[in-house]
Amino acid sequence: MRSVRSKQQGNSLDPKQLVTRLWSIFLAAILVLLPQQAWAATGLDGAAMRWPYALPFAGLLLSIALGPLLFAKVWHHHYGKITAAWSLLALASLVIFAGSMATLAALIHAMLTEYLGFIVLLFALYVVAGGILITGDIKATPATNAGILALGTLMASVVGTTGAAMILVRPLIRANRPRRYNAHVIIFFIILVANVGGALSPLGDPPLFVGFLHGVDFFWTTRTIWLQTAIVAGLLLAIFIVVDLWRFRREPALSDPSPAAPVRIRGLVNLVLIAAIVASLLASAMWKPAIAFDILGTKLELEDIARNLALLSIAALSVWLTPDEHREANGFTWEPIREVAKLFAGIFVAIIPVIAMLNAGHHGAFAWLLSAVTGPDGAPREVAYFWFTGLMSAFLDNAPTYLLFFQLAGGDPQTLMHQLSGTLASISMGAVYMGALTYIGNAPNFMVSSIASENGIEMPSFFGYFLRAGAVLIPLFMLLTLLPVAPILRWH
Repeated sequence: MRSVRSKQQGNSLDPKQLVTRLWSIFLAAILVLLPQQAWAATGLDGAAMRWPYALPFAGLLLSIALGPLLFAKVWHHHYGKITAAWSLLALASLVIFAGSMATLAALIHAMLTEYLGFIVLLFALYVVAGGILITGDIKATPATNAGILALGTLMASVVGTTGAAMILVRPLIRANRPRRYNAHVIIFFIILVANVGGALSPLGDPPLFVGFLHGVDFFWTTRTIWLQTAIVAGLLLAIFIVVDLWRFRREPALSDPSPAAPVRIRGLVNLVLIAAIVASLLASAMWKPAIAFDILGTKLELEDIARNLALLSIAALSVWLTPDEHREANGFTWEPIREVAKLFAGIFVAIIPVIAMLNAGHHGAFAWLLSAVTGPDGAPREVAYFWFTGLMSAFLDNAPTYLLFFQLAGGDPQTLMHQLSGTLASISMGAVYMGALTYIGNAPNFMVSSIASENGIEMPSFFGYFLRAGAVLIPLFMLLTLLPVAPILRWH
């Protein structure tokens, strides 16, 4: 029996507005038919472009980094307009360079093959995970926090980094809100649960799913980089425990004489729906009906249409089957997913000329990149692949960056899984691990930060987060590349 719909404003859900939003997304999905393919040739001659075409993308990144720091109120109210302005500037430069039809084809390709499939999956996971309510008294001790982070790290490769993050972030925030020092808990949560934990399967992180769609075996990363991931995650958990203990001992003791309420999980139907999301992803990767539709040169596969319509249906089912009181108790609002949708729409548009120049290889403005990851004899430099893939993933989003270096390494999955397994491992680890370096490296990062800020956690700025995450991660990655402790860590 469904509970009575709440009429309260704020965090409550207005049924009319909710239905309107869901139908809008559903109709948009039907119109565009949502694929999940690679960044392919769009008709843009990247070899003829020069670095100024990347300025709108750089301007957008600087706006995301500096806006909340220098003009917080303006940014909060107008970030969508600012993002749209940089996107329009990028498109205008492409119209001047290649003409309106080529620009339109490139825009449709970017939106259909990358952005819409990306945001629909995030939307489904956000809605479904937001219906899972964990209640009870959770004391924010270092042991409890470490346990939640370890659980989320293990869950991430099964239900995805977004799914694991959305299930656990709200109980973690509620537990740590009374503490004086709590931002570091969310920072380590982003690093471990929203990134590193997703390294062991294509379900875990978008770049690995891209590899799976391009022929990499489902369990290849599990077999190949489980040791590296275990070492990285173990060291990060150890560092977190040390930091959290230090912070915890500097805080006044919190006394609560009331008896502790037992921990309970409500909205269990959403666990079934998360399993349905996982099943729809696997089914779309295995079902190949060889039916496609062409829109200005962009091919839309039938399996991609079916998958994304299934994801939207699952999200609608979650809204229908979950009592509103569960989402209200979670502090669920639409703003985090709205913010991610707007900002990443701008990123995927402004990055179009950057990707075109990168795809030009030796003939493009970024020819130095191909030379940097390839030796004089033509052999790939694995450490260079790791660092370049990782650092670019932190600022360009890790899914398209993974695919770029996958193609630079030859693009043949059989060769990469066997003769060049070290190269593919380096690309995979770089894309997944270093997506944690910035808020825009992986979509869950921004969502977790936004949810934490909405719930009273004072999160650092873009550069503040980058400095904190980098201080932890960069020395750790240097340790793995300069001082390997086992042959497998040599990645060849």
